[in-house]
Amino acid sequence: MGIPLMIQESDNIRIEHLKKDFGIHKKIDVIRAGLTLLEKEAQRLKKIKRWKHAAQLAAKSSQAVNKELQKHSRLKSE
Repeated sequence: MGIPLMIQESDNIRIEHLKKDFGIHKKIDVIRAGLTLLEKEAQRLKKIKRWKHAAQLAAKSSQAVNKELQKHSRLKSE
């Protein structure tokens, strides 16, 4: 078995409310559900960080391509 957690009284009240709201029978199931949500949020934040990095890397070449295309644009005002 693991080490027992010391749950504060205010946290215990919150867990009991969640148990009633979701029909969960054990406190640990509430904790596991919360951990699952935190893991999903952490994965989402990691993806956003990777996307931002990829966008920064692609921005320079994208600007160069856009400038080249603008030189040959039919819509360009002369």
